[in-house]
Amino acid sequence: MAKSKKLAVSVQRVAAVGGATVDLASRLRELRQLKRWSLEALAEQTGLARSTLSKIENKQMSPTLDVLQKLAVGFGIDVCALLKKSTAPALARRSITRAGQGRRPYAIPAYEHEFLCSELSQTKFTPIKTRVLARSRSDFPEWYRHPGEDCVLVLDGEVEFLSEFYEPVRLATGDCVHYDSTMGHAFISVSKKDAVVFWVTAA
Repeated sequence: MAKSKKLAVSVQRVAAVGGATVDLASRLRELRQLKRWSLEALAEQTGLARSTLSKIENKQMSPTLDVLQKLAVGFGIDVCALLKKSTAPALARRSITRAGQGRRPYAIPAYEHEFLCSELSQTKFTPIKTRVLARSRSDFPEWYRHPGEDCVLVLDGEVEFLSEFYEPVRLATGDCVHYDSTMGHAFISVSKKDAVVFWVTAA
């Protein structure tokens, strides 16, 4: 019990240093959904059990300092940034990603993401080049959904856009879709080769 209290105090001190007043459960879910990670994917990135992550997101447990550190490493940020509310981005920033040199943190059964210009933090949108590996709705255990809006442009091949409230629609090279990303959604490749799309997420 004494050890748990000590760890809790340590977490509070880190939060105070970072100027945090965030709801950790909401912050964790926000960061995970922004990266389009399932709980399983986050567990793989952090080395934490899926059940632990689920309990944190559902406010059934408070993370220790050690858990916070593992979460920060998994997201590629420091602990203070994990706990800190987003602030207005600095002006006059620039980032360039050369062809094929985007950050590829992992591949999941449905998509292979390449995050572009990922060294910039606290941006208003996230640009992603994605190879669509999924071939059917059954490749998605659950709908993808997260706060904000998405805009997806097909760069190569053909995809089918599946969504919670609309009939499936096919998009060929050069076609684009903009949608509310709180609505359940998914993309599958319907061309012979895996389709490639440019994905902009604004949260």
